Amino acid sequence: MADEHFVLCIRNEGYQASLDPRKVYRLVADPQAESKGMLRVVDNTGEDYLFPSDYFVPIKVPAEANIAFAEG
Repeated sequence: MADEHFVLCIRNEGYQASLDPRKVYRLVADPQAESKGMLRVVDNTGEDYLFPSDYFVPIKVPAEANIAFAEG
């Protein structure tokens, strides 16, 4: 879990049911999607989907806090 990356949602136009602004989401590595301006993010449904990369900003989460973002 130490290698996980997280993003903060800064907008959700068109994805109101899936994303909440000011909420932290887990990022799933997907270089192909990233090359097209998209990010693969685990959304409010608990599944990973592609969203526009400009809807998020990367954040650093201390390793000790990673457990708070662990899947149930």
